Amino acid sequence: MDISVLGAGSWGTTLAILLAEKGYRVKLWAHRPAFAEQLRRDRENTSYLKGSIFPPSLEVESDLSLALQDTSMIVTAVPSQALRETVRQFSSLRLEGRTVVNVAKGIEVGSGKRMSEVLADELPNLLPSQVAALYGPSHAEEVARNQPTTVVASSPSIETAEAVQEVFHTGMFRVYVNTDIVGVEVAGSVKNIIAIAAGISDGIGFGDNAKAAIITRGMAEISRFALKLGGDPMTISGLSGIGDLVVTCLSRHSRNRFVGEEIGKGRTLEDIVSHMNMVAEGVHTSRAVYELSSSLDVDMPITRAVYEMLFEGKAAEEAILDLMTREPKPERD
Repeated sequence: MDISVLGAGSWGTTLAILLAEKGYRVKLWAHRPAFAEQLRRDRENTSYLKGSIFPPSLEVESDLSLALQDTSMIVTAVPSQALRETVRQFSSLRLEGRTVVNVAKGIEVGSGKRMSEVLADELPNLLPSQVAALYGPSHAEEVARNQPTTVVASSPSIETAEAVQEVFHTGMFRVYVNTDIVGVEVAGSVKNIIAIAAGISDGIGFGDNAKAAIITRGMAEISRFALKLGGDPMTISGLSGIGDLVVTCLSRHSRNRFVGEEIGKGRTLEDIVSHMNMVAEGVHTSRAVYELSSSLDVDMPITRAVYEMLFEGKAAEEAILDLMTREPKPERD
């Protein structure tokens, strides 16, 4: 099998290496020609994944049509807000017999759509059964070092999910399957917002009690949102839910937690983002989820607080105080 990986950031590069090491012929697409040439020359992504050498079966392309030529599986690893623009460029491509595996985690600003819905919009000849999401607690830095990792491959088609499982599964990269792609995508996307909140708590100087509260009540928000969108709340207790939420809220690798921590210390969002060389998906997703949850009348107070801090200039201490002084209510509400 030949596989295309679209997006040469840390996660796309990591997965391309993983697949090439399994023996697949992999084409890694980089958007910028100069960057693609650098990757070809160095056989290493020194910008986003220093120290991981490309296997011989990994090719680098900057021409999207060449990257997609004669491949059976397409892995979309571009930032979530760039997915629509990227796949629109091959909307006329024949996709019969191909599987599209999205690994970008986010909700699109403006449309409020999950990534599988964006794929459906832009690739009209792609059947739902050809789409999968690969989500879970999986920092690229650790996967690249061959450290134990577990994720979930989700598709409306169990056969597709199992096919993706077979392609990606290794001794140290364990892949489970399910068919609740709505729940998986919601959980894997909204957890980034909760991680920003956890980081804000760190930046302010709050302790473990506060972070535990953010994680737990964040789980409740994710479950309510997933249920409203047609997902199974039980999915939130799995790898794409509690698994990814915990690792993103606690890890020093987490870009979303880092953004939150810096906000908690008093820096502006513009200043933080301008000094980052990788995308923190939760920033844009917080806007998208805030707008969508408001229109659907889903109560998501942590998401609302993060949105207000990022985009309305609300002071972190004030936002936390507002959360703590809300009217008491039953835990299950």
